[in-house]
Amino acid sequence: MSTRSCPCGLLVTYGDCCGRYHSGAGAPTAEALMRSRYSAFVKGDAGYLLRTWHPRTRPGTLELDPRMRWTGLEILDTSDGPAFHSAGTVEFRASYRGGSLHERSRFERVDGAWVYVDGEFLP
Repeated sequence: MSTRSCPCGLLVTYGDCCGRYHSGAGAPTAEALMRSRYSAFVKGDAGYLLRTWHPRTRPGTLELDPRMRWTGLEILDTSDGPAFHSAGTVEFRASYRGGSLHERSRFERVDGAWVYVDGEFLP
Protein backbone atom coordinates (compact mmCIF):
# COMPACT_ATOMS: atom_id res chain seq x y z
CA MET A 1 0.00 0.00 0.00
CA SER A 2 3.04 2.28 0.13
CA THR A 3 2.33 3.70 -3.34
CA ARG A 4 -1.31 4.60 -2.64
CA SER A 5 -2.97 7.25 -0.50
CA CYS A 6 -3.14 6.62 3.23
CA PRO A 7 -6.33 4.90 4.51
CA CYS A 8 -7.00 7.97 6.68
CA GLY A 9 -7.87 9.96 3.58
CA LEU A 10 -4.88 12.28 3.33
CA LEU A 11 -3.32 12.35 -0.12
CA VAL A 12 0.09 11.07 0.94
CA THR A 13 1.38 7.53 1.06
CA TYR A 14 0.66 5.31 4.04
CA GLY A 15 4.40 5.20 4.84
CA ASP A 16 4.64 8.99 4.94
CA CYS A 17 1.42 9.34 6.93
CA CYS A 18 -0.04 6.87 9.42
CA GLY A 19 2.52 4.17 8.69
CA ARG A 20 5.23 6.12 10.50
CA TYR A 21 3.06 6.29 13.63
CA HIS A 22 2.29 2.58 13.39
CA SER A 23 6.07 2.03 13.23
CA GLY A 24 6.73 3.94 16.45
CA ALA A 25 6.80 7.69 15.77
CA GLY A 26 4.54 9.71 18.04
CA ALA A 27 1.51 11.44 16.53
CA PRO A 28 2.01 15.22 16.91
CA THR A 29 -1.67 16.12 17.35
CA ALA A 30 -4.92 14.56 18.54
CA GLU A 31 -6.21 14.61 14.94
CA ALA A 32 -3.11 12.82 13.67
CA LEU A 33 -3.61 10.16 16.35
CA MET A 34 -7.29 9.85 15.38
CA ARG A 35 -6.34 9.37 11.73
CA SER A 36 -3.66 6.81 12.62
CA ARG A 37 -6.10 4.87 14.79
CA TYR A 38 -8.61 4.76 11.93
CA SER A 39 -5.85 3.45 9.66
CA ALA A 40 -5.02 0.83 12.29
CA PHE A 41 -8.64 -0.33 12.21
CA VAL A 42 -8.42 -0.54 8.40
CA LYS A 43 -5.21 -2.59 8.63
CA GLY A 44 -6.34 -4.73 11.58
CA ASP A 45 -3.52 -3.51 13.85
CA ALA A 46 -5.01 -4.18 17.31
CA GLY A 47 -1.58 -3.79 18.95
CA TYR A 48 -1.30 -0.17 17.82
CA LEU A 49 -4.85 0.56 18.96
CA LEU A 50 -4.09 -0.81 22.43
CA ARG A 51 -0.73 1.04 22.64
CA THR A 52 -2.43 4.35 21.84
CA TRP A 53 -5.32 3.87 24.30
CA HIS A 54 -5.23 5.67 27.64
CA PRO A 55 -4.16 3.23 30.41
CA ARG A 56 -7.19 4.29 32.49
CA THR A 57 -9.73 3.23 29.82
CA ARG A 58 -7.82 0.63 27.76
CA PRO A 59 -9.43 -2.82 27.52
CA GLY A 60 -7.36 -5.87 28.38
CA THR A 61 -7.71 -7.24 24.87
CA LEU A 62 -9.11 -6.09 21.57
CA GLU A 63 -10.41 -8.42 18.91
CA LEU A 64 -11.09 -6.88 15.51
CA ASP A 65 -13.51 -8.42 13.04
CA PRO A 66 -11.43 -9.35 9.97
CA ARG A 67 -14.58 -9.12 7.82
CA MET A 68 -15.11 -5.43 8.66
CA ARG A 69 -14.37 -3.20 5.65
CA TRP A 70 -13.73 0.44 6.52
CA THR A 71 -14.29 2.68 3.50
CA GLY A 72 -13.54 6.26 4.54
CA LEU A 73 -12.85 8.80 7.25
CA GLU A 74 -14.23 12.32 7.47
CA ILE A 75 -12.98 14.69 10.18
CA LEU A 76 -15.95 16.92 11.10
CA ASP A 77 -14.50 19.04 13.91
CA THR A 78 -11.53 19.35 16.23
CA SER A 79 -11.23 21.14 19.53
CA ASP A 80 -7.83 21.75 21.06
CA GLY A 81 -5.38 18.91 20.51
CA PRO A 82 -2.55 20.63 18.62
CA ALA A 83 1.06 19.98 19.42
CA PHE A 84 1.23 22.09 22.61
CA HIS A 85 -2.10 21.15 24.24
CA SER A 86 -2.63 18.38 26.77
CA ALA A 87 -6.17 17.39 25.73
CA GLY A 88 -8.37 17.58 22.67
CA THR A 89 -11.41 16.21 20.91
CA VAL A 90 -11.99 15.05 17.36
CA GLU A 91 -15.44 14.55 15.88
CA PHE A 92 -15.45 12.21 12.91
CA ARG A 93 -17.51 9.95 10.71
CA ALA A 94 -15.96 6.62 9.79
CA SER A 95 -17.72 4.79 6.99
CA TYR A 96 -17.77 1.05 6.55
CA ARG A 97 -19.45 -1.27 4.13
CA GLY A 98 -23.10 -1.05 5.14
CA GLY A 99 -23.04 2.06 7.35
CA SER A 100 -21.09 4.65 9.29
CA LEU A 101 -19.99 5.52 12.80
CA HIS A 102 -20.26 9.13 14.07
CA GLU A 103 -18.22 9.79 17.20
CA ARG A 104 -16.66 12.56 19.24
CA SER A 105 -13.43 11.15 20.67
CA ARG A 106 -11.43 12.53 23.59
CA PHE A 107 -7.64 12.46 23.62
CA GLU A 108 -5.05 13.31 26.28
CA ARG A 109 -1.30 13.33 26.55
CA VAL A 110 0.30 10.70 28.75
CA ASP A 111 4.05 11.07 29.25
CA GLY A 112 4.09 13.43 26.26
CA ALA A 113 2.28 11.09 23.85
CA TRP A 114 -1.27 11.50 22.57
CA VAL A 115 -3.62 8.66 23.55
CA TYR A 116 -7.29 7.92 22.97
CA VAL A 117 -9.39 8.25 26.16
CA ASP A 118 -12.95 7.49 25.10
CA GLY A 119 -15.67 8.47 22.68
CA GLU A 120 -19.30 9.49 22.55
CA PHE A 121 -21.42 8.06 19.74
CA LEU A 122 -23.46 10.73 17.99
CA PRO A 123 -26.62 10.37 15.87
